[in-house]
Amino acid sequence: MPTPSISADNPASTPASPAERIASILRGLLPPGAELALCWRDWALGNGAGATPGASPSLRRRAEHALAEALVEHDGPELRVHAWDNADGNARVALAVALPHPLSAGEEESWLLLARTLLVTTLDASRAQARIVSLEKSKRLQQALYEIADLAGADLEMPEMLRRIHAVVNSLMYAENCYIVLYDDQRRTVRFLYFADQRDPYIAEAEREFGEEEMANSMTFALLRHGQPLRGPSAVIRQKLGVIRDPSHGPDSLDWLGVPMRRDDRVCGAIVVQSYDTPASYADEDRALLGYVAQHILTALDRKHAHVELEHRVAVRTHELQRANRELQAEIMERKRAEKLQRALFRITDLAITSESLERFYADVHVVVDELINARNFYIALVSDDGEALNFPYSIDDRDPMRKARRMTNGLTEYVVATGRPLLADREVIGQLAEAGKVLQHGPPAHSWLGVPLFRGEDVVGTVVVQSYTDDVKFTAHDQNLLTFVAHHIGNGLDRQRTQERLRSAHAELERRVEERTRELNEANHQLRAQIGERLRAEQQLTYQATHDALTGLPNRPHLLDRLSAAIERARHGDGQAFAVLFLDLDRFKLVNDSMGHAAGDELLVEVARRITMSVRDDDVVARLGGDEFALLVEYADGVENVRDFAQRLLAVLGRPMWVAGRELFPSASLGIAIWHPRYRNGEELLRDADAAMYRAKEQGRDRSAVFDEAMREAAMQSLDLEADLRRAINNRDFLPFYQPIRRMDDGRVIGHEALLRWQHERRGLLLPAEFIGLGEDSGLIEQVDWLLYEQVVRQIARGVEGYISVNVSPRHFRSPDFADRLLAMFEAQGADPSQLRLEITEVALLDDAPRTLRILRTLRQHGILAQLDDFGTGFSALSYLHRFPISVLKIDRSFVSGLGSEARPESLALVRAILALAGTLGIETIAEGVETEEQRQSLVELGCHLGQGYLLGRPAAQMAVATALDTL
Repeated sequence: MPTPSISADNPASTPASPAERIASILRGLLPPGAELALCWRDWALGNGAGATPGASPSLRRRAEHALAEALVEHDGPELRVHAWDNADGNARVALAVALPHPLSAGEEESWLLLARTLLVTTLDASRAQARIVSLEKSKRLQQALYEIADLAGADLEMPEMLRRIHAVVNSLMYAENCYIVLYDDQRRTVRFLYFADQRDPYIAEAEREFGEEEMANSMTFALLRHGQPLRGPSAVIRQKLGVIRDPSHGPDSLDWLGVPMRRDDRVCGAIVVQSYDTPASYADEDRALLGYVAQHILTALDRKHAHVELEHRVAVRTHELQRANRELQAEIMERKRAEKLQRALFRITDLAITSESLERFYADVHVVVDELINARNFYIALVSDDGEALNFPYSIDDRDPMRKARRMTNGLTEYVVATGRPLLADREVIGQLAEAGKVLQHGPPAHSWLGVPLFRGEDVVGTVVVQSYTDDVKFTAHDQNLLTFVAHHIGNGLDRQRTQERLRSAHAELERRVEERTRELNEANHQLRAQIGERLRAEQQLTYQATHDALTGLPNRPHLLDRLSAAIERARHGDGQAFAVLFLDLDRFKLVNDSMGHAAGDELLVEVARRITMSVRDDDVVARLGGDEFALLVEYADGVENVRDFAQRLLAVLGRPMWVAGRELFPSASLGIAIWHPRYRNGEELLRDADAAMYRAKEQGRDRSAVFDEAMREAAMQSLDLEADLRRAINNRDFLPFYQPIRRMDDGRVIGHEALLRWQHERRGLLLPAEFIGLGEDSGLIEQVDWLLYEQVVRQIARGVEGYISVNVSPRHFRSPDFADRLLAMFEAQGADPSQLRLEITEVALLDDAPRTLRILRTLRQHGILAQLDDFGTGFSALSYLHRFPISVLKIDRSFVSGLGSEARPESLALVRAILALAGTLGIETIAEGVETEEQRQSLVELGCHLGQGYLLGRPAAQMAVATALDTL
């Protein structure tokens, strides 16, 4: 607000104004009749002027001209003009004096000094007063802004905060009538946050929005659209903004002041004050002040809104955290229950292994169940082996202390056994079942009864029951689920306990036999006891370690791989010894299983494991990988030869004779060695290479060892490549039959052909079976290859052949239950005659699964397909299977035929004669294989063998041979 100027000629001035007082004082020091005029220009006070009452206008103009002139000249003795600047240079003063007569130089100088002093002092005082007024206003404004900021942060409701802000504004200017609005320039709506008016009864509704159409003639909307402060009477402002008078928007005011509130460059609201009684109530200073305050009010509103929004978000987040906490607590409780149940199940599993007897197991299980549910009255019922009786091996009951075995009736326990489902029943449910004739109560009646079945596989073998005789214990569906889950593990535990009982019985029997044996063999006494002790320790270790083999007690494959990983890690970091992996496989172990039974095979494996374990050091690892395969992890410090020597000693120990199932056996093994090398990344690679070396040892004659080298690696890669080629060849159907004729050796007539498998390799040309049959057997692909051959043979039979065609059948085919149906379906699809096909099988196929093989051969024989026994004389040559199986032809192995002729060996001659005599007795034809010389043919004819095949009689070819005379062969 500008400071009012000190003016002596202002009509509104009173005679007591400062300018007039100065003029009167200065004239009083002059001669009578003198008049004077004064004026000044000040940077803070502005312009001012004053004169004595009788001063002429020209005198006043002369003073004003002197104020503007740089140099002032005296007009004359009666008219004196003086002008000067103050010491700070921020003010200039001029005096014009009309004298009745001239003053002396001394009087004029004294008067002029007094005038200067008086005027400068007065201006300084006015300037100080103006600064005081300005500071007071600044102080009040700052105080108001502080109060507005405090209100924004105070914990007040929005109406109360706005009411107090209104009071602050009212302290700065006249603001009894005041309202505050917020404006949404996107939606073009207005909300009245606050409204206080002495004449307008409207009550602000902060949440209600007024649209532009609804308030088309509102000065408030016009102010918001205009975007600049407006001041003046309502009628003038409406005329300026082009707003039509609308009484619904309130009465007119004599002075109206509205200031928009801005956020960046957008109008977002306004504050309006108005006066109904006093015109010109607001000055430009009020407009600037209200605009300044308006922005702070907007900041306060934003802070309040942000505070409210923050409180809302905090409340929402607090609610979410509370909900998450409740869910977490529920999850924790559920996990605790699950952990409790898991511990109980682990204990049951552990008890199944560690309990000394079934009675102790039952009692310990009762303790575990009682920790989960109320099992004060608990019993286990088991169905007898014949299914006629119900036994109670364990029962704890307050009212029925001696629960005796009974025949199967219609009790609650029998009901659970019969239905195979849990039963949760109270007295009402039990009564309903009794009325329906489904159950009969045995023993004291229970208030709550819960029974769940015990399973062995899919058969119900008993029940687990808890019951309550009082109302304070009532079982729930949760208890039922819990007991059902526990019962499953109890059933498994019972099976383990029975296994343990049988194992203990077996141990007792074994000890008895050992004691009998020790009386005869004093020297073997210590070894047998050590063996029993070692076996018992292995079995005890098996109880606690899941990483050991169940039969031998040795570590299994996962355990070995863990130890190998640790050894590789030590070797890589240079803090471990060099080591090697030995892969051991027993030779002809399957023969022991097939001839003496699996029990004898297990006994052999246990003895082999014992011998291996006794041959290694304590730090070495011996593992059984499955079947008759063992692996050893041994450390060495004296070079690879040390490992080779150890392997030879181990093979020598294994080769010692042993008694198994009443027979003396001389076992042998093939052993592969893989030496640690940094190229190995894991234990599987070491085992793979040791396995490959073991197969190399078997190929070299068995009962020996071989060290894996780069040649074997290359062979392994070639084997992998060949397997891939084999799979592609199956998809491309690159296999074809070569037919070798079977002739009568007296006249050379062809009676049939044997279809021999050939592989037309894409790069290597025609391959014989010896180059890929072994790989096909190992990979399981040989069956697919055989079917491709059978398909071509059946198609050839459909086109027409002379005699028959025989095909070789792998023992694998006889393990497939649909082999006969699939083969016969192939004949039916081609319209071929099955009687023109013969199957060549080996003795192994007969012994592998004799009942199934017999069924398949009989089915095929019914459709005309006969069976020929290939390579007769090289296996068991048992008369029993010649008598049992429908064999039509015996093929004498080429190893016997090669011993005939000019340099005949007596044993070959005797064997061939015996085979022919046996075949003649059984009415079975014979075919000699490998007839390559005329002497062999002549000898066979003389012995009575009339059919043969071999290079002398015809080589395998893609096309079938035709009948020829003997002299043309």
